[in-house]
Amino acid sequence: MTAQARGLSRRLLLSRSAAVVGASSAGLLLPEIVRAQSNKVRVGFMLPFTGTYAQLGVAIENGVRMAIAEKGGKLAGREIEWFKVDDESEPSKGVENAQKLVQRDKVDVLIGTVHSGVQMGIQRVARDSGVLSIIPNAGVHAATRALCAPNVFRTSFTNAQPTQALGKPMVERGLKKAVWITWKYAAGDDALEGFKNSYTKAGGTIIKELGLPFPNVEFQALLTEIANLKPDAVACFFAGAGAAKFMRDYAAAGLKDKIPLWGSGFLTEGVLEAAGPAAEGVMTTLHYADSLDTPRNQQFRTAYAGQFKLQPDVYAVQGYDAGQLLLRGADAVKGDLSNKAALYKAMETAVIDSPRGRWTMSKAHNPVQDMYLRVVEKGDNKVLGVAEKAVADSGAGCRMG
Repeated sequence: MTAQARGLSRRLLLSRSAAVVGASSAGLLLPEIVRAQSNKVRVGFMLPFTGTYAQLGVAIENGVRMAIAEKGGKLAGREIEWFKVDDESEPSKGVENAQKLVQRDKVDVLIGTVHSGVQMGIQRVARDSGVLSIIPNAGVHAATRALCAPNVFRTSFTNAQPTQALGKPMVERGLKKAVWITWKYAAGDDALEGFKNSYTKAGGTIIKELGLPFPNVEFQALLTEIANLKPDAVACFFAGAGAAKFMRDYAAAGLKDKIPLWGSGFLTEGVLEAAGPAAEGVMTTLHYADSLDTPRNQQFRTAYAGQFKLQPDVYAVQGYDAGQLLLRGADAVKGDLSNKAALYKAMETAVIDSPRGRWTMSKAHNPVQDMYLRVVEKGDNKVLGVAEKAVADSGAGCRMG
C-alpha cells in the first residue's frame, strides 16, 4: 500500500470512528442513522379510481396530498413513497386489495376508502395486521363501533351523524309527522338510526318507513303512497345519481310544494346540476358545505382550486383532514411511526383545524363535529347555521385494546 493510500485509509478510518463515536453519544448506532435517513414512509391509497365513485377517490387523494404539501411534502422530515390500489368499489375484492398494500407494498399507512362494503375488507386487514388505517369517507358504523381498533381512525362521519341533526330543526318548524324513505341497505339503516333518535327525541313521529332495494330508482309507487299519507315532511337518505332522480321524481309527482323534503346532506352533494330546479328548497344537514363562510374554508377552497383546477367538495375536505391527522401523529413521534402508543395518543387527542370547522376525535376514533343546516338556493347548498354542535356517534360496542 502506498503512503498516499495509507493516509487515505487512515483519514477514512478516523472519520468513520468519529461518526460512530458521535452516533454512540447520541444513543444510536451508525447503521440506524443511515437507515433512518434513507427510510421513506410508505403511504398507500386504497380508493375508487374508476367507476361511479372515481371522482370521490380523486378528491380524497388530492386533499391528502395538499395537506402534506402545505407542510413541505414530508412526514416529520421523512420523505414519502406513495402507493395506489383502485378498489373499484367492489366489496368482494376488499380484503385482497388491502392485502396488496399491506403485504406486497408493505405500507406504513393505509388510507381508504369510500364504499362501506369495501371498508369492511380493509377493517379486517387493518385489525389483523396492525397497520395504521385512516378512513376518509366510508360511514359504516362497525368501523368505529363493534369492529373498532386502536390503529383505525376516521376523518369523515358515521352514516347516522348527519341525520342525528335532522330531527330538532324539523320539529322546530312544526314538522311533527314524517315519512322516512331510503334504499334497503346498510347505509340506509344507519341513517335511519340517526334520524329516528333525533326526531323522536325532539317530539316528532315517524308515521311510515318506506324502502326499496339498492340501487333501484323506481320511486313512483312509493311517491304515490307518500301523497296518500299526507305527512308534514319527508326525510330521506339517498346519494349520487339516485338522489338526483329522487328529487326530480318528487317534484314531478307534485309533492315538492306540498310536503317539504329533508335529508342527510348527501342527498344534495355533487348532484345539484343533475337535479336542477327540483332541488330548490330541499333542506339537509351535513358536516360541511361549499358555501361555509369562514376564513379557513375560503383559504382552503382558493388553494385547492389553484392547485388542482377543480372546486373542492366534502370528499376533498375529508381527505385533507386525513392528511392533517397523519401529520399531527407523525410530528408527535418525530417520524417514528413504529412508536405506536405515542402515535395513536397524538391522533386521538388532536384538534383538527378543518375547513369544516374545528373537530376532535371520539374515544372510538370518529370525528366529533358540528352539523350544518343547509338549504338548496339557486343551485347551491346555502348554510343557514349550525343544526347541532359537536355531534358524536355513539361508538356503541367499541372496546379498544
